[in-house]
Amino acid sequence: MNQLPFFTLSDFDLIGKSVLLRVDINSPIDPKTGNILDDARFRAHQETIDALSKSKVTILAHQSRPGKNDFVSLRAHASHLSNLLKRRVKFLSGVFDDDTLEEIDSADAGDILMLENTRFFSEEVVLAEEKLEVMEKTHIVKSLAKHADYFVNDAFAAAHRSNVTLVGFSEMMPNIAGKLMENEIVGIERFFAVKGKKRVGIFGGAKADDSIKIIDKMLKEGKIDKVLTGGLVGHIFLIAGGMDMGKKNEDVIRKEVGNYDKVLKEAEKLLGSYSELIKTPLDFLGNEDGKVKHYKLNDFRRDIPAMDIGVDTIAEYASLIKSSDSVMLNGPMGVFELEDYAAGTEEIFSSVAKSSGYKVAGGGHTLAALERMGINESDIDHISTGGGALISYLAGEPMPGIESLIVSKKKFGGM
Repeated sequence: MNQLPFFTLSDFDLIGKSVLLRVDINSPIDPKTGNILDDARFRAHQETIDALSKSKVTILAHQSRPGKNDFVSLRAHASHLSNLLKRRVKFLSGVFDDDTLEEIDSADAGDILMLENTRFFSEEVVLAEEKLEVMEKTHIVKSLAKHADYFVNDAFAAAHRSNVTLVGFSEMMPNIAGKLMENEIVGIERFFAVKGKKRVGIFGGAKADDSIKIIDKMLKEGKIDKVLTGGLVGHIFLIAGGMDMGKKNEDVIRKEVGNYDKVLKEAEKLLGSYSELIKTPLDFLGNEDGKVKHYKLNDFRRDIPAMDIGVDTIAEYASLIKSSDSVMLNGPMGVFELEDYAAGTEEIFSSVAKSSGYKVAGGGHTLAALERMGINESDIDHISTGGGALISYLAGEPMPGIESLIVSKKKFGGM
């Protein structure tokens, strides 16, 4: 019996049923050609779509947002998904118009339909954050609810949003977590449930504001016992500890972190409370007129940019990772896209892959680095598809997409 607070696909016989499936296939698009540049999110939903192979599936999804140059139709997405699944995915240019609803009704079990970009319709954008009773009165919900038996939410990457097509059906019909959604929640919760006091969080990359928010929350709640920092996150903590990293490095941080002064103050507070638990780089690799330069903190070169962590930092971090019970990996250690400055990221990520503890990884640049290195689910216990959603989940912020699943089980749990 399912002990989770939400329905899963195993709770219902969906053979022959009409299912609305919300996915997140929001992907990088070449603005000139319209080509989809990365299909990782498409592949992530394949298990759920395969599980619904005997249902009549109507896919709801979005791409980008109004005003962006990649805010495009989902026609190409339907074609791409069709090629991936080796099954026909029929694209419909509407969402709730009569022609679209007729197509849904006339479809057979095993058919897959993909509706147009939900954000082309103002209700999806304007009414986000509205109360449920308002969403239930929208054309999207009122119309589609009459033509479906179940709603499956597989869009973990958008679970921190409360758009109409993510949460508006929660009391109209049973809402079910898809395989991806279920695996994400269970995978992340397993990290929190690991027994032992050697839980390591690795935070790098450029999104220092998000990382510091997560570090603060997880340390306060005792969800991690040691923090290893790299990238701009490490730079912020070094500056917060009183180090002068020079104008070049500080300018890079200010460019990437819009609310730099606020983030710096938050880092200072964290060091004041948890200085023993937060590790910062001991040495760096810098770019000196195109040449790789190694330097330690006591001879730090303020005139050249710090591009990667050095060998002493790698050794210390690798030792802590090896002895850990669980590891949370979020962000690279440096500019891993450049071969001369990839070693720090590669060595730390390899250490995580070799660790015998429970391992979770997430974030766009993290996934890119893992894929580049050939590290996959056989090496990491759970690789999350979420960017902002993962950050929100780890920081304990509201997750409307998950909360609506819980609400739906409470309403329809007696079925």
